[in-house]
Amino acid sequence: MEETKWIERWKYQIAAKPSRPGVWRVKGGGYLVRGRTTDFRTGKQREVLRAVKDTDAAGAYRLLQQVLDEVRSGAARGTRQSKRFSEYAASLFERKVLKGEVASAQTRENWELMLRLHLFPAFGETFVDAISKSDVEEWLAGEAKKVRRGACSPVTVNNRLRFLRSIMNEAVDELGLEKNPVTKVKGLDTSTHTTYTEEEPNALVPEEVQPFLVAMRDRYPQHFAMVALGFATGWRPSMMRPLRRKGASADVLWDRSVVLARRSQTRGDEVMEATKNSTRFRVTLPPEVMVILRWHADQLPSDPMRRSDLLFPSDIGAFRSPTVLDKPFKDICQHLSLGKKVTPKAMRRTFQDLARRAAVDGLVQRSICGHLTEEMTERYSSVAQVEVEAALGKVVSLAGYRDLLRGPTGEMRSGGKVVGKTIPTTEESNASGLQPTAVA
Repeated sequence: MEETKWIERWKYQIAAKPSRPGVWRVKGGGYLVRGRTTDFRTGKQREVLRAVKDTDAAGAYRLLQQVLDEVRSGAARGTRQSKRFSEYAASLFERKVLKGEVASAQTRENWELMLRLHLFPAFGETFVDAISKSDVEEWLAGEAKKVRRGACSPVTVNNRLRFLRSIMNEAVDELGLEKNPVTKVKGLDTSTHTTYTEEEPNALVPEEVQPFLVAMRDRYPQHFAMVALGFATGWRPSMMRPLRRKGASADVLWDRSVVLARRSQTRGDEVMEATKNSTRFRVTLPPEVMVILRWHADQLPSDPMRRSDLLFPSDIGAFRSPTVLDKPFKDICQHLSLGKKVTPKAMRRTFQDLARRAAVDGLVQRSICGHLTEEMTERYSSVAQVEVEAALGKVVSLAGYRDLLRGPTGEMRSGGKVVGKTIPTTEESNASGLQPTAVA
């Protein structure tokens, strides 16, 4: 019997001659099958390469033909659309830009990055109608591994999934697909993921706002007015950068103490003639804030800043950079030893807490900062413990806890035993000069 000659190919030790077309014996047992055919999902050649065991050469050959048939079976059904996902998504993006649905430079950049970095590598070469639920689940499993490694958060991955779902919803309507394969795909669990914590709320408590503004005024006077306006209104920096203090379309109406929020600037010199939520609104500012804005306008250096119509121009009279406040905020956090990270987004979050502490009506609060829903306001809020304590105090007072605990002998009893002292009323405490006694 002739001795088998073994060679190494495709990282396997296989027989030099195939047992059947596309079938080779593997050293140690089993067979390696290899073939190529047109993949109906991409319209391109695809290689099939796998090792099989517990079969003979004829069985391995039959398995290879079965797999090749499955790879090219879509073309036989004649159901394939001509557009790959990359082609369709790029076309959809272009149309949304032309129709004004994707308006700001930031949103266009988000689209471009989402497609190029995340969706095209996974689905770009696949025909739109060939994308299956299992394809999406497989991709999502890979994203989950990135979360495990700490490369990204589950919220970020769910945003990518939401983006994909939106594109496929459009494809269902436009291309007549039977269903959206992403519809029943569940996102990653975010119950244990917290963006903001009690230790890192990215917000200032009311008592920290004034020291923070004083430090900003003393250390970064050029940014003081912008930050003061941000804490007072909860406006995003992108809403404040394009504000015009003068000119035919001035946004600051000095004689009426009114500021019009009607533009947004995210990248470069491009301005969107509406805020992020496609809304426009006016706010009448308190005298204290107007004094700060007037001081800022008067302190602008000579040309080109003074020549610019902008309320907060850069050194060359153009829009300030989106990151212009990052370093000042970081420096002041260290200067005040706050013990927490505070970014420019804290202005918007802190405003929600200040407005709630001031008992500002929710509808009025949203009309100032530009939130469209109560849910968004809650998302940007962080409830302080002093508010929790005061709220619970009102609850137990209404429930009559104080009267419940006051016994005829001045003691609390349970099962015939004294378990603590009763809580005296405020009047009793004041009369005796003592603070209320804590319940044991």
